[in-house]
Amino acid sequence: MEIRWSILIIIIGCALVTLIPRILPLMVLSQMELPKWLIRWLKHVPVAVMAALLAQELLLADQTFSITENMIKIVAAIPAFVIAIFTKSLLGTVVVGVITMMFLRFGLF
Repeated sequence: MEIRWSILIIIIGCALVTLIPRILPLMVLSQMELPKWLIRWLKHVPVAVMAALLAQELLLADQTFSITENMIKIVAAIPAFVIAIFTKSLLGTVVVGVITMMFLRFGLF
């Protein structure tokens, strides 16, 4: 098998572009003492991102707000939310959401 240098350079470049934004903040922030208010604020970022992604998936259809077109997704999300709140288990939440969606789509309820 022949190695093409242009492809190898592209792969190495992509690896660096992916690695630098992940490693550089880790190296810089590990040397700093972050204020308590910033740490408390940063703890809310994952929840806010997840809420934005879920709201877009559950409430938008064709870039417009529509609850009726997404009713099956909203109904399937309810037991998944309950499991997420009580167990805080990502695996359990996903499994319950997928199984509920399967039952709803195949009309097994």
